[in-house]
Amino acid sequence: MSGTYLGMPAFPVAAREAVGNETLRANLRHATHTIRDKRAKAVAELADWDRLREAGKRIKDHTLRHLDRYLVQLEESVTAAGGVVHWAADAAEANHIVTELVKATGEREVVKVKSMATQEIGLNEALEAEGIAAYETDLAELIVQLGEDRPSHILVPAIHRNRGEIRDIFRDRMASWGRAAPDGLSDTPGELAEAARLHLREKFLRAKVGVSGANFMVAETGTLVVFESEGNGRMCLTLPETLISVVGVEKVVPGWRDLEVFLQTLPRSSTAERMNPYTSMWTGTHDTDGPSTFHLVLLDNGRTAALADEVGRQALRCIRCSACLNVCPVYERAGGHAYGSVYPGPIGAILSPQLRGTESEIDASLPYASSLCGACYEVCPVAIDIPEVLVHLRERVADRGGKGHRLEKAAMKAAGWVLDHPRVMAAGERAASRTRRLHPSKPPGAGAWTDARDLPELPAEPFRDWWRKNRANDIEDGGA
Repeated sequence: MSGTYLGMPAFPVAAREAVGNETLRANLRHATHTIRDKRAKAVAELADWDRLREAGKRIKDHTLRHLDRYLVQLEESVTAAGGVVHWAADAAEANHIVTELVKATGEREVVKVKSMATQEIGLNEALEAEGIAAYETDLAELIVQLGEDRPSHILVPAIHRNRGEIRDIFRDRMASWGRAAPDGLSDTPGELAEAARLHLREKFLRAKVGVSGANFMVAETGTLVVFESEGNGRMCLTLPETLISVVGVEKVVPGWRDLEVFLQTLPRSSTAERMNPYTSMWTGTHDTDGPSTFHLVLLDNGRTAALADEVGRQALRCIRCSACLNVCPVYERAGGHAYGSVYPGPIGAILSPQLRGTESEIDASLPYASSLCGACYEVCPVAIDIPEVLVHLRERVADRGGKGHRLEKAAMKAAGWVLDHPRVMAAGERAASRTRRLHPSKPPGAGAWTDARDLPELPAEPFRDWWRKNRANDIEDGGA
């Protein structure tokens, strides 16, 4: 299982298969509609939501403009608090750093609190290659791992699974990863949660090394912050002797007052809660509490390249709330796996092609995985104009060329010339109307359009000729 899923088919191919899966579509429809309805109610409770949204946008934009300064300040603060900072230019370097840190402890297993950055770089696979087992402890991530599956949602990675499927995964797979599922396990949420708790508790009490991500990093104090709903993350952050956090460089914020904004917007926009159930914060190391060794791996992996793009850089504002996924009609029908990335949905369609480039077939197709309806922009708590970035990335893909784009460019050039010459345009319209019975319903080369749409039928005469016969005299006589 690859962390980046490169080599998957382009989005239209993968989505076509997903759309045919009725169980998947039912699971997604139920889950996304439930989450987005609850979110709308939670957001409506705040009279100043629009101002909080604007504040979050400005904080993120300010930080990104001065990212070099705040990252240096963060490094100084973490180091002063007893931590060690490592800089990773790409996935390979980050994986090497973490692997060597774990090997230096002599341990052969780690527990993980949910971290999309480690999924992005394929850390679990890198550790496995060195004989180190990585155990996911977020419930949804555990389901994905036990099922040898891939996450399909930012907030609820196992959203594509229903309770019956989860029960079967626990029954069949838990024993090979540790404590087995209880006999007679049913699909009731309480029993499933208890089976996961017993399975994970064994790992928490044994593990000496924890690996985490972070939702935010506070530059002025070197504090890292994780939002979660189960408490499993807190076990990973406090019980191990060594903690290694892998975090994208864009997750830094200048100070505590900035964090205050996101403490309000992230819970309401993601889980529809007024306050996050578990907000864990840690600053360096302490003699009597928590891990005795702390390492922070700051991950670039394409982020500075995205930062250089004046339009595309707004994707780096993302706080991973997943609100855009829950309102997207394309995601609801295609599911997360079709995006070929750990970042699915509208945000994945603009983030993955910037982090990975648009050279691969899957990444070149992602900017087109949208109806451009704008619902994603309306719900984004940091006002990322996803439709704007999608169109911007489509231009980038088109500029790279390729057979389809070359033909399109030639057709647009020819159309531009015709439109600049009214007499040629008029002659073409008349010829098209007179030969309309000979026109095929599906012209060759237009399958991408005609497979899902009917071409409009040409009229018996061009509009300009009809106007000349029926309305031109009215204008001359001063009529309507």
